[in-house]
Amino acid sequence: MAHPAHQVWFLVFDQFQLLDVSGPLQVFATANDELRLAGRPAVYETAVYGLEGGATCSSSGVEVLARPLPKRLARTVQTLVVPGGPGVFRPATPSCKAADTPAAAALARWIQRASPRIERLASVCTGAFVLAHTGLLDGAGAVTHWAACEQLSSRFPAIAVQPDAIYFRQGRVWTSAGVTAGIDMALGMVEADLGRDIVMAVAKKLVVFYKRPGGQSQFSSALLEQTAGDERITRLHAWIAEHLRSDLNVARMADQMGMTLRTFARFYTTHTGTTPAHAVERIRLEKACRLIEAHRHSNKAVAVQCGFNSEEVMRRAFMRHLNVSPKGYRERFAAAGA
Repeated sequence: MAHPAHQVWFLVFDQFQLLDVSGPLQVFATANDELRLAGRPAVYETAVYGLEGGATCSSSGVEVLARPLPKRLARTVQTLVVPGGPGVFRPATPSCKAADTPAAAALARWIQRASPRIERLASVCTGAFVLAHTGLLDGAGAVTHWAACEQLSSRFPAIAVQPDAIYFRQGRVWTSAGVTAGIDMALGMVEADLGRDIVMAVAKKLVVFYKRPGGQSQFSSALLEQTAGDERITRLHAWIAEHLRSDLNVARMADQMGMTLRTFARFYTTHTGTTPAHAVERIRLEKACRLIEAHRHSNKAVAVQCGFNSEEVMRRAFMRHLNVSPKGYRERFAAAGA
């Protein structure tokens, strides 16, 4: 007796993020390949759908041919994946507010109607904003691209945003962080459906981590880039970055800013949402990450250059903020062939 097909639908729209679709889709296709190699029938039946169907252009210029979405689902769809991209969500910039697109609203309405016949709902990257509009994430945890987590949290306070998760599962709803995190999420789905042996074979075939180390905060350098709306903060961050090997206590930073210790501590926390000591550690950490990525220095040398008192102090900072050791970070991010 043939194994029933597991329908996996990807919803696309104009200016979708191509890798949000192609990455997870390849995971399911490779799982089918591995099943056949093991003498078992393929399980996943993948398809790409759009609101109108036809040629749909991704944000990278590659077009895919989508089937038109039915007005009503006549049968159960086991997995539905919503990608992100500028076609559904435009992040805030200095000149304009964050905005959803008409496609996002239309997709959300379709998902709301079809929801009773969808067994597993998923989003990749900013596709989480589409699911958020359906109300299906209310009271649940969710994640999106690290650069959009704050906006998701502020616009949808009923959602418990998990800013450091690579992907997050709650009940039948799965959400993933930015772009390649969709691959991690798809691997998690394959493991849930088919077990560890198959997902390990898929990860090996695709040359990716079965479960990558660390969270998505390891991919951002938000603190050094942060201006917090005040040029004085920007100048202070630049000064800190130039004096990492010094004793950067709060009193010295207050003196650099020309403020009393109490005034400076209050000023900095108000403008950044964090403490000066925490900021120094993050800037040291970000410098350490860049040095490790260059693969030219030992961990001991990196610790010295970044002002950590020892390799162990640096290791604890990595684990505290990135949930990965310097050794693990080096293995993951070191320049190939360096």
